[in-house]
Amino acid sequence: MDITQRAPSPVLGTMYFGTRADEALSTDLLDAFVDLGGRWIDTANCYSFWEDPSGVGGQSESLLGRWFAARPGVRERVRLATKVRHQPLVPHEWPSSSEGLSADAIARGFAASLDRLGLDAVDLLWAHAEDRDVPLAETVEAFGALVTAGQVGRLGASNHAAWRVEQARAIARERGAEPWSAVQLRYSYVRPRPGVTLPEGGHVHAERDQLDHARTEGLDVWAYSPLLTGAYVRDDRPLSEGYDHPGTHRRLAVLAEVADGLGATRNQVVLAWLLAQGISPILGVSSLDQLTEAMAARDLALPDEVRACLDAAV
Repeated sequence: MDITQRAPSPVLGTMYFGTRADEALSTDLLDAFVDLGGRWIDTANCYSFWEDPSGVGGQSESLLGRWFAARPGVRERVRLATKVRHQPLVPHEWPSSSEGLSADAIARGFAASLDRLGLDAVDLLWAHAEDRDVPLAETVEAFGALVTAGQVGRLGASNHAAWRVEQARAIARERGAEPWSAVQLRYSYVRPRPGVTLPEGGHVHAERDQLDHARTEGLDVWAYSPLLTGAYVRDDRPLSEGYDHPGTHRRLAVLAEVADGLGATRNQVVLAWLLAQGISPILGVSSLDQLTEAMAARDLALPDEVRACLDAAV
């Protein structure tokens, strides 16, 4: 099974599947994504503990497990990524009881993920965030052991600093372990002010050095929250205070002009802009119409002069 990303493509994010999105809607979205040629699905073992009365996660993985079981053969058509790090070990107590990235936590957390998914392996496993309380070498070796065991195809780091990713890759090389080969960060066309703390706890926005590091080292880049929860098209979803600066206003004006000129939606232009840079956007959709609109961005060509215009707005 070829699990390399190579070309960027939209990824279906399933954070709220099994919680905010009920069984029927979630399965409809999964089926439609596959029918539209979607290849990668992204989840995490902690999704979505903050939405469920139990106070612990696993709802998204469990729903995906039921979906795979009910559709023989679909597993061969899609690639699956999940994450460990943030699952609460004590209900309703997070982050104080989050599992972390010790060797034992990784082994236990991932084994529970496989049980919920009803699978023997996943295609990509992410370290959901850093864990500075655990030696990085311990984390690297524990992740590598899962690849050696045939339970994971590839490894990635979500919400990590570039230097931390490269340090982990150096450790992997020294110890003969599988290195992280993908990064997942928050990224979109408009950017928050440098150094601002986003209101969404734990979100790490991709900065220039992280993107440069990924390009230089040949790492795949997945971008979450690419459409900023609807802020590009919905007046009732305003951007948070960290985005309130002149550069945002200039970029929004150029985005609207480009979208009108291309006969596309602003969301589609943002997604096409990311894809044109080799970045795979993670789609957090809640309706079939949203999914269809987003997937159509694959066919939206951005001429060089249009991309230059988008990039020049700062």
